[in-house]
Amino acid sequence: MATNPSRPAIAATGLRKSFGEHVVLDGVDLNVAEGTIFSLLGPNGAGKTTTVQVLSTLISADGGEVRIAGHDLATDPDLVRAAIGVTGQFSAVDGLLTGQENLILMADLHHLGRAEGRRRAAGLLEQFDLVEAAGKTAATYSGGMRRRLDLAMTLVGDPQVIFLDEPTTGLDPRSRHTMWQIIRELAAGGVTLFLTTQHLDEADQLADRIAVLDHGKLVAEGTADELKRLIPGGHIRLRFADPVRLERAAVALAESSTDDDALTLQVPSDGSVRSLRALLDRLGDASIEVGELTVHTPDLDDVFFALTGHPTTEKEGAR
Repeated sequence: MATNPSRPAIAATGLRKSFGEHVVLDGVDLNVAEGTIFSLLGPNGAGKTTTVQVLSTLISADGGEVRIAGHDLATDPDLVRAAIGVTGQFSAVDGLLTGQENLILMADLHHLGRAEGRRRAAGLLEQFDLVEAAGKTAATYSGGMRRRLDLAMTLVGDPQVIFLDEPTTGLDPRSRHTMWQIIRELAAGGVTLFLTTQHLDEADQLADRIAVLDHGKLVAEGTADELKRLIPGGHIRLRFADPVRLERAAVALAESSTDDDALTLQVPSDGSVRSLRALLDRLGDASIEVGELTVHTPDLDDVFFALTGHPTTEKEGAR
């Protein structure tokens, strides 16, 4: 699938949505490049699912301008729908149909024709490692298999943009990693993926860019590393073999804090190779031997808590 780096896959300006007196989206701006993975994080009720519902034409916005795959959301919603796929929090798989029948049903809904629909279904069953289960009813599938089938059904229409609303909720670690690999392969093939997730490590692992939504506003956006650098608290921890070495190191590193019981020093650091090398050079010049060294940098949990006041992302409440 060819991509055009100069044209964003998703462009939203001043997006607004209210339910009665409750403002859910308050002037949200988004710009998602083609062929990338973009992750939207936010605490319970921040507006993540509402954002996906608006961008995927499920509900209308109260204000703002949106273009998806080059099409205006307000004036060309049918063209937008033809260009996107949506995998929601809850599987859309029909448990009474087999995996193959679910895919052929989607092919029929996309008017692909009998031969093309079966060819497309066979290709997706192979791509998602569901060939052996193709003739079994989806009700017998494991959670991971159902999520893979759900995403495969989304791909029947060959969408340019896919909205994934918490796609790995309830999956075991192995199934989550399988889904991660599929998502990476889709992006490598030129598909744009808009991901909301409860799992901050998921955004860290997958997303090219991450935005944090809180009380209907974007409070930060950037790569995972850029967001982590917003938060202080990075440090290097040094452990020593005896109190004498610890005391000498504390003198040499005046900016450090000491834990006498643990025989450790904690030195503020951005975690870069340059700062680590400078620290080791200072210890070397003072002929101080270090028993153990560990580098600690803020993770997305720290970023999330600092920006929103919540320790982790939670599922947005149903309306």
